[in-house]
Amino acid sequence: MKKFLLLFVFILSLLNACNLEETTTYYLIRHAEKDRTETTNRNPNLNKTGKERATRWANYFENIDLDAIYSTKYQRTMQTAKPIADNKSLKIQNYDPENMYDATFQKETRGKKVLIVGHSNTTPLFVNKILGEKKYKSMNDKDNSSMYIIRVNKARKTSKIEKLE
Repeated sequence: MKKFLLLFVFILSLLNACNLEETTTYYLIRHAEKDRTETTNRNPNLNKTGKERATRWANYFENIDLDAIYSTKYQRTMQTAKPIADNKSLKIQNYDPENMYDATFQKETRGKKVLIVGHSNTTPLFVNKILGEKKYKSMNDKDNSSMYIIRVNKARKTSKIEKLE
C-alpha cells in the first residue's frame, strides 16, 4: 500500500513539474458597422449592415465555448456583443479601454475562452498589452471583420488574425 501511495505522489509531483497549465484564449473583435449619418454622435448604434454582421459573429461563435464576454460601454460594442451573449446565455461585462489587461482581468480570465469587443484603436492596443509587445497598429476605420485570436499559457503567447466575411 505504501508503494502505491509513493508512486501516486511521485506521478503527481512529476505532472506538476511538467508545468501542465491551462491555456487562456482571447478573441478580440472590433464593433460591427456603425451608423455614420450623424457625424457629431459619439455613441451611435449599429446600422443595418452592422446588425447583420453582429448576427454573423454570433453564428461564428455558435460552436465555440465562451466563458466570458467583455465590451466597452458604447452602444455599438454592446450591440455587437449582444447576439453572441444571448446565444451563450452570458452577461456582457464592461471594461475600461484606458485600463486594459490589468492583474485583476488576467486573474479573472485565466484558463478561459473570452470574447472582447472594442474599437479600431483599442482592439489592437489590447492585443499588444496581452502579447507584451507592440505588434499590431490601429485597425482601418472600415475594418469590422478582423478578429485577433490570442492564446496564452505559461510557456508562450501566440496570435493570429482571421477575417469574418
